[in-house]
Formats: sequence, C-alpha cells, structure tokens
Amino acid sequence: MKTFKANDIRNVAVVGHAGSGKTMLCESMLVCGGNINRLGSIEAGTTTSDFHEDEQAHGMSLHETVLNVEWLDKKLNILDCPGYLDFIGETLSAYRVSDFALIVINAAHGIEVGTDLVWDFANQLNIPKMVVVNDLDKEHAQFDEVMAKLRDHFTPKLFPLTLPINPGPGFNKLLDVMRSEVVTYADDDSGKYEETAAEGDLKDKVKAYHAELIELVAGADDQLMEKFFEQESLSEEEMRAGLHKALLAESFIPVFCVSAKHDIGVARLMDFIAKYGFSPSDHPGTAGKNSDGDEVEIKSDNQDPVAFVFKTADEAHAGQFSFFRVYSGELNAGSEIYNATRGCHEKLGQLFVMNGKQRESVNKLCAGDIGATIKLKDTHTGNTLCDAKSIVHLPLINYPSPNTVVAVTIENKGDEERLANGLATLKEEDPSLEYLVHPETHQTLLSGQGELHIRIIKETLEKRFRVVVEMEAPKIPFRETIRSKADTTYRHKKQSGGAGQFAEVWLRVAPNDRGSGIEFKHSLTGQNVDRGFVPSVEKGVNAACNEGILAGCRIVDVKVDFYDGKMHSVDSSDIAFQIAGKHAFQEALKKAQPYILEPIYDLKIKVPETLTGDVMSDLSGRRGVIEGLDTEGHFQVIRAKAPQLELYNYTSTLRALTGGRGMFSQSFSHYQELPSHLQQKAVKQRED
Repeated sequence: MKTFKANDIRNVAVVGHAGSGKTMLCESMLVCGGNINRLGSIEAGTTTSDFHEDEQAHGMSLHETVLNVEWLDKKLNILDCPGYLDFIGETLSAYRVSDFALIVINAAHGIEVGTDLVWDFANQLNIPKMVVVNDLDKEHAQFDEVMAKLRDHFTPKLFPLTLPINPGPGFNKLLDVMRSEVVTYADDDSGKYEETAAEGDLKDKVKAYHAELIELVAGADDQLMEKFFEQESLSEEEMRAGLHKALLAESFIPVFCVSAKHDIGVARLMDFIAKYGFSPSDHPGTAGKNSDGDEVEIKSDNQDPVAFVFKTADEAHAGQFSFFRVYSGELNAGSEIYNATRGCHEKLGQLFVMNGKQRESVNKLCAGDIGATIKLKDTHTGNTLCDAKSIVHLPLINYPSPNTVVAVTIENKGDEERLANGLATLKEEDPSLEYLVHPETHQTLLSGQGELHIRIIKETLEKRFRVVVEMEAPKIPFRETIRSKADTTYRHKKQSGGAGQFAEVWLRVAPNDRGSGIEFKHSLTGQNVDRGFVPSVEKGVNAACNEGILAGCRIVDVKVDFYDGKMHSVDSSDIAFQIAGKHAFQEALKKAQPYILEPIYDLKIKVPETLTGDVMSDLSGRRGVIEGLDTEGHFQVIRAKAPQLELYNYTSTLRALTGGRGMFSQSFSHYQELPSHLQQKAVKQRED
C-alpha cells in the first residue's frame, strides 16, 4: 500500500442506532473499493467488521472495527461502531480519532435513541456530520417523512444530495441532485449503474433543490454570497469550490440515500467523501500539553511524530494490538518512540493498516493516518506516543460513567487470579467498564453501560479466560450511627495462669456531623491510665467501627471521648486496652439510639418529553425526590435523588418505560437515615 499524506486521508466514524445497517454499509464500501469480492452477511457471520466470535454469536457489532479502502486516490479510514447504547465507549473512541461522523439511519425506523446519542456526542466534540438514510429497499421505507423529521428534530441545514425515486421493495433508482442525473442500478447487487439526464418533473425537482444548495453553499463564503446576490446563481465550478468550505462550516449537512445490502448509492457517497470530505489537514490543530504543562497545538504539518493510542485489543494467536492515529510527523516500522503517558521508551515493530482481522504491513504511516502495531511492552489505551526530545500529552477520551453495577462471584475456588487478570485485560480493551473490590462489602463490583454490556463481559470471562462467574445484585454499603449521647464503663479482666490482662475504659459518645467520620479524642486527667494506652483504645474503637452493632455495617459520624479508666501495673497491655476500648465503644453505642444510614445518589435522567410523567412516577415509587427539570431539544432532563437500594437494574426499567430512548447517569451524593421498616429488614438479614 502506498503512503498517503494528510490531505488525501479521510477518517470517518460510521455510527447510528443498532440495526440501521452500519456494518453492511462498511461492507459495501469495501466491495466498491475492491478490498473484498462480495458482500458478507451478518446472519452468516461473514462480514469483515464483525469478525469476533462474540459478535458472530450475537449477530451484532460489539466492538469498534478499523477498516480502510482507497477511492479516487484518497484513503478512507473507516471505523465501524456498535449501535447499542451499552457500547457507547466504542463510539467515543472512534470519534476521538475521526474527522467526521457518518450517521446511518434506517429508512423504515427513522430517528431512534442511538441517532440522538451519536448526534449529541458529535456536537459536544465538534465533529462534523454527514447522514446516510439506509435500507430504502425495505417495506415502509419513507424517505420524505424521515427527511422532514430529521430537519425538524436536528436542523433545517440537512440537505439531500441524492433522492430515492422508487423507495421500497425493488428500489433501484436515485436522483443525483448535484449532477442532475437519474442513476439506475442493476438488480444483481453488483453496484453497476447507468446515468441519464433528469427530465420532466425530476428535472424541475432537481432545479429547486439545486437553487437551495447554491444558497447554502454561498452562505459559507462572503465572496460567493455577493456573487449569488448579484447573479442569483453560481456556476458549477464556483459551487463545487465552495462545497468543501460549506461542509467545514456546517452551512449544510449532506444526506445520502442508499441500500447497502444491494450496493445502491454507496459509490456516490464515497465519491463525495473523497472529493469534498474532511481531511486531517482541515483540522485546525489538536490541543495538547508539553512536559511543563503548557498548552501546545499539534498540527498535521508538524515534523515531530505524535500519535494517540485509541484502542487496544488482544487477538487470538497474535497478541495485543495497539491502534493509533498519527497526529503529526510520521511513524516508521522498527523505530523507537517515547510513551509520554507511561514515561517509557517503546520499540515499534511492524506497522499495519487493518481491515477487520486482516492486516497489511506498511513501512510507515504519515500524519492523519490510522494504523496498528503489536506487542508494545507498556502501552495502553489513551497513551500518547511522541519523540522523547519533544514530549507532548494529548487529551484522554472522556467515557460516560457506568450506570449498571453487579457483584461478581467465582464458581470455582482458586480462580481469583484468572478473574483478576481477565478483568484487568477487559478494562484495558474497554475503558468504559470499571471494577473494584468494595472496601466495606468486600465484593468484586463490575460496572458497565447496561445489562447487555455486563452480559458480554460475563461471556468473555468464561470463554476467553476460563473462569466461571455469577452476576448478582451488589450489597448496599449501609452505615450505622447514633442519635443521642451516652457513656459507659467497660472492664476487661482475664487471668488464666501467667501474665493476666486488665484494662478499664470509660467512654463518652455523641452524634457528629454527617460525613465527619469518627472523631476520637481523650480528656484523661490524673494518673489512672498511662497516656501510652490511648492509641490502643483508639485501635479498639476503630475495630468496632468496622463491625457495626445493628447490621454489621461501618459506624460513622460519632464523637468519642476516652475520659477515664484504670490500669494494672503488671497486667495492663496494648491488647487489653484494645479489647476494652472496642467493647466500651460498642456498649456506649447501644445506649445512644443507633440507626442505619443508606447511600443516596444524584440522578440525571434524559427522556422524551412525552414520557417525563411516567419516569417521574416510577422515581417516586423508588423513594426518589425530583429536584429539577430542564429542557434539551426534544428531551426533558430530570434531576433527582434516589437511594442506591432502589436503583438495581434501573437501566432496564428506564429503557422499558421509554422504549429504549431514556438515558441516565448517577453519582454518589450523601448518606441519610434508612426508613425504620427497612432498618428492621437489614437487621433481620444479618441475624439470619
């Protein structure tokens, strides 16, 4: 493969809702470019993108896949992204290294929750957009209706550059707005077509669209705008020159019509991307920081090599691949590079350009290009590779907080190490998941973007890492505290031959401010207790805090005063005062009206306007408190607080209530008193 410069490269993230036909569109693009001989099938598991075993088993994309194709002397790096919300981390990874997003929409289904999500993220990340309306050969394909809803829902700047003449079963004709042509495709899925000039009503239709397009293009260029007002038209040459600038300014967002499964309209789409699409050279520069923390701008025409690792993957029988985009300079096979994030030197082995699991070795990759290498010793997702003499750090990918949490248990004792290795590897490959051993409940907690995400992780642990696991509801980290003051005296005395144990501790306890923890002090006077035993009593108190007295939960927000006691010149010891301190504290707490606290979470729930009432009603049933309501386009954003106890599997409930269109994020807020009937239940569970 020849080496491509930045202005001849197009990096595109193919995104959209699940089932919109993204993978088949990518497959068709590879057929057009001659990379593969014929279209694969998702049902048969033969597509280039969905090559992983888990994708073929589930019949859907689960991973971001890197593809490439040459078209009109340009290189198109295509990143095929999963459509399910559970795998949004893969889309964000692709956005991080793409120059524009190709948003795919099913002609029969129109705007779906995934459409909204990828559109919003593209806006947040300032990524330009193109739109593809796919599956126009299906029954109930309604292009005009879909187009009207797109303009109303997103922006009136959406403009169709191709139009379907006969949508539905048998679809084979497109109207090319820019060329004023009717394109008729062969019915053998070969992608072959014939072009004829638009006539009659179609010619009038093109003329009207042409006038609208000229106005949109002229709006991005003052000089063209002046010519437009003077002439009320632009020459074809002037319009084509202004198209690229208009795209960059998003004066209009092009829409294309295709049937990816039948290779209809795909070549026209690729023509436009190659001729007018965004290249790395169009990017004003990527903000980074140098070794002193000062901001620097990294441009494609800089000489020093800078690359960003956006994905890592362990492939069977090959090893760990590091996928990267080169932001400036060039990377050469066999050269040394510096990992600025990890602070270590790496030796680049072979460099590859990828088409799914197929890889082609190249000698070098220039600025703007995307490739992969293998077996770097200490390089991970999110790392910046650069010249050791000119260290820079590129910004990390911001992944959404996980919203589904489960406790992981192993079926076979002795598999702890396999589980730890498996989770660490999967976290490396998919930074949108998190795991930890909870310090209070001692459970291994796995957090993901939804139930499907968690289920795929479970299957991967079992198949790839050979560790059988169960997923269950996590224990709630309740805490205990007190309502009133109390004091107590506790004597620990033990004599069983030899040296005995003796310690007497007098303690006072009182409620403390919420979130203040345990405040231990002493107010000893006189010589009843040696001050050297104060730390021993504090150790005993801390040990009791970890055991609780009602439901075995950590004790918090208590003031403790060790104010007096007694000791024995021979039998008193560190361990004796620890034991006495622990029991004195426990007895004092029992007198101080102890009660249980539960964790409360902040929720931000985004739902369609028409379903706000249903979601708020469900929240009330979960002891939730609504704190505010904001509007974001056609969605309402509910701000609320709810107990963690009521949020297990809330992702599934929310999606069921909203037809899959609801999304939420959560974060810990504070602890508050657990209702009495639930306290009794928690205490009984401990006793049982």
